[in-house]
Formats: sequence, structure tokens, C-alpha cells
Amino acid sequence: MNPPVRVLYLAGSGRSGSTLVTTVLGQYDGVFAAGELRYLWQRGEVENRPCGCGRPLRDCPLWREVRRDLPVDRAAVIAAGLRGRLRMRGLPGLLRRHRRGQRPVPAHPDDAALADLYAAVARHTGARVVVDSSKLPPYGALVGALPGIELRVLHLVRDPRATAFSWRRRRGLDGDTDPELMSRPPVWKAALLWLVWNTVTVRLWGGTPAGYLRVRYEDLTADPEATLRRIVAFAGVDDAGNTPFTGPATVRLTPTHSVAGNPSRHRTGVVPVTADVQWRHDLSRWSYALVTGLTAPGLRRFGYPWRRGGPAVTEQSAETGQPAETGQSAEAGQSAVAGRSGLTGQEEG
Repeated sequence: MNPPVRVLYLAGSGRSGSTLVTTVLGQYDGVFAAGELRYLWQRGEVENRPCGCGRPLRDCPLWREVRRDLPVDRAAVIAAGLRGRLRMRGLPGLLRRHRRGQRPVPAHPDDAALADLYAAVARHTGARVVVDSSKLPPYGALVGALPGIELRVLHLVRDPRATAFSWRRRRGLDGDTDPELMSRPPVWKAALLWLVWNTVTVRLWGGTPAGYLRVRYEDLTADPEATLRRIVAFAGVDDAGNTPFTGPATVRLTPTHSVAGNPSRHRTGVVPVTADVQWRHDLSRWSYALVTGLTAPGLRRFGYPWRRGGPAVTEQSAETGQPAETGQSAEAGQSAVAGRSGLTGQEEG
């Protein structure tokens, strides 16, 4: 009997650093950076969009092998089925089933194809850990219920004002020359999505510390090497002599074979890991106030200040209700100028 496939699932809201984390993790031995696997069927198979290596997915030698083990002739049907099963209007029922100890996302005939996907990826890559940066909590719940899957959830959180600002940037889906743009929701919608997806992630997995780790983008960019070491240990990977870091905040990136995700997944070479803090200066006062008001229930929980440039709260203080620590936010301590040439929040999925 084959051992279960260990999946490190990156959950939470978009534009919180998932592309950065996935790309760096993919440099470790035994880890495969799969990208947003929920999009494999539509963007990868149907649309034949680029793999992380730069080739159209159906032309990538690695994915060509994986695809031989999958029902690719049904890709469009599977993609449509996933869209229907993962709609936001299904969240109340999903959470209700979770509270009752039932499978959060009801079983479906397509689940066999999804289980085969993860098994085929692990088999053809030899990876001990498959990193799936799909983020959407309902899809993570679906994956965790599949046979042969050992799920560990990495919850990535970023200041909601920063994510709302990042969502408004005009960016091609697969780079600057791509005429199809990444989603650009208005700030109010980005704020509500941030609140919903982060809250649901905590509800689903926050009570299982052995299989759940929360990391803030601001802490990641303040101390990249130490934070990645913590993530790698949580994933169960031995990083002894196996690190892509060339310095405390620089990494050497080689091509990955990630599916979908932010165009920054195509970056290679030695690049700095720095915070993007443009939002602190360029997010309008009205937008800041609107996002702050809509996400107020989550700001305290995750340790973010109400006021622009206000002191950060430690995660421990946010969770326990103890007095907040004072001092400058970790994100504010990073250079906005230096971030332009590196892996920054501006580029993250």
C-alpha cells in the first residue's frame, strides 16, 4: 500500500505571499511547488497556460508524464464541477458539516480524479511534500478529505489594507504581455474576501495545531530565512544543507513547475525578499478607512493596527487578549525602494 501524499496547503486570502512561499519551498529537496492545483483542469489543461518553467503546460515534460495518469479528456467538466462545488454561498453548509464532524465538502464522482492528481504528482516528482497554493479554504477542505492525502495547512495572512491595494494593480495573468488581466476586485470586495477566507481558514483548521501553522507576510519579509525554516520544519522537510538562501534575505531561485499563480513564479536567479509597502503611502484615506471598518473583526485577531502606521500587535497578544506590544510594524521596517527588484508583496499571489 502506498504511503499517503503529504500536501502542504497554503490557505487564506490572495496577495498574501503564497507565490513567494511556494517558489522558495520548491527549491528544497523533496518538495514540489505545484502552484494552484485547483486551476490545473481549466488554466492548465483547457487553456494550456504556461507552467512555472515557461512552457505551455501540455508541453512541459513533467506535466506530460503526470497527465498520462489523469482523465484529461474530462478536464473542462471537472473544472466546471469544482467551480460549482466551491461557491461562497455554500460556506454556511460547509461550516455546519465541519462542526458536526462530517465531510465539509460532500463527496463527488470527480474526487477520484483529484486524488489521482496528487498521487501522480508525488509519483512522478518523487516529492515527499507537494505544495498546493490554491488558498481557497473550501478546496483545502475537499483535498483534506480525499483518500491517500495527509494535509498540513499553512495559513498566510497579510494586512488587509495591503492586500486590497495589491488587488487593484493592473497585471497580466501570466505576465505584462498577457492581455488577460488578473482579477481586480474593488477594495470593499477585497476586504470582505480577506475577512471571509481568513475566518473560514481558522474555523476549519485553527483548532488542530499539529496540522496548522499561521504565518504573517510581515513577519516573513522581516526575517525570511528564519520564517522559511519554521515553515519547512512544519512541512516535515529536513533543511540541513538544503537551503536556497544565499543570505538572510536573498534566495537563489531555479524554475519550478507550478500551475497558475502570480506571474512572479517565473522569476529565477538570486533575488532579495523584501516587503512592498507602497500601500502605506498610496492607498487613499477613504479606501483605508473602508477596508479597516470592514475587516475590523480580523485586525485584532491577526495583530494589525487600526491606524495607518500604528504599532503592530504580536500574534500571541492578538490571540490571548493580553496587552499589545508596542513598536514599529515589521512591515514598516522594510524598504519600499529595495522591494522593487525583489520578491515583494506587489508580486505575490
